[in-house]
Amino acid sequence: MLDRPLRLVFLDRDTISPDTRLRAAGFDHELIIHGRTTRDQVAERIADADIVITNKVPVRQEAIEQAPNLKMIALAATGTDNVDLQACKARGIVVSNIRGYAVHSVPEHTFALMFALRRSIVAYRDSVKAGRWYDAQQFCYFDYPIKDLSGSTLGIIGEGALGQSVAAIGRALGMNVLFAARKGGSGQGSLYTPFETMLAQSDVITLHCPLNDQTRDLIAAPELELMKRDALLINTARGGLVNELALAEALRAGKIGGAGFDVAVPEPPENNHPLVQLLELPNFILTPHVAWASAEAIQGLADQLIDNIEAFQRGQPRNVVA
Repeated sequence: MLDRPLRLVFLDRDTISPDTRLRAAGFDHELIIHGRTTRDQVAERIADADIVITNKVPVRQEAIEQAPNLKMIALAATGTDNVDLQACKARGIVVSNIRGYAVHSVPEHTFALMFALRRSIVAYRDSVKAGRWYDAQQFCYFDYPIKDLSGSTLGIIGEGALGQSVAAIGRALGMNVLFAARKGGSGQGSLYTPFETMLAQSDVITLHCPLNDQTRDLIAAPELELMKRDALLINTARGGLVNELALAEALRAGKIGGAGFDVAVPEPPENNHPLVQLLELPNFILTPHVAWASAEAIQGLADQLIDNIEAFQRGQPRNVVA
């Protein structure tokens, strides 16, 4: 037993809305909060921590080795790619993540992007702002394509909670839903459509899978070539799943109909980033990694974060990934 309060260090509190209530853990502790932490500050800031809370700040082997008291890393997110899980396993450090908190927020954002692109909402808004409606001298004009989602085919990459929620909304809208089999895989059964077939048949493709060595550049130039020329590509999952340079080339060449992204590599992207440069096009939308960030979802995340820490302290860790 320790003769002092447990020290909790939150490395990037600013990544959670300031309006979100973060309740105190139900045991003797001190909480040290940093709004932001750079990579070269991690080792120093976690050196005497018992529990580290991080959303996106990387916690790598070098910093872990300099934190002799570290017992738990509590992720304030679902993704685990910013933590060295092997180093944690070697030290017996528990890593827990957040699950299921954005099961409404991310799918709703996904469909917001679909609707906006399928009906050219942004392009029409900008054209009205530029005076095009008055110049048209009639009650409407048809400068940009408008298509229904109903009756179209929705291809989903990732069959977890988010993918399933997106599928349910798609079916409710009258869409034909295809779940993609693993790229290059086979034997997943009749519930899955071969990856290349899904690309060729879908009117909208949306990604809801993790980023790892197998999924990096999952969609690049060859995959974009297989898509319909009027198909939409939606990525609210992770930057790196889609090759951004290949996407930029495909959009500018008219090889696909449009794209809506909520993620990039790196984040935040610089002004000369390929995706930022695409914002000049009427058929591309980029939002700043906020698909997960409804007020309801963030509060659920914050509550689950403390639940995970309290469960660990009771000796009953939950949502363990390492």
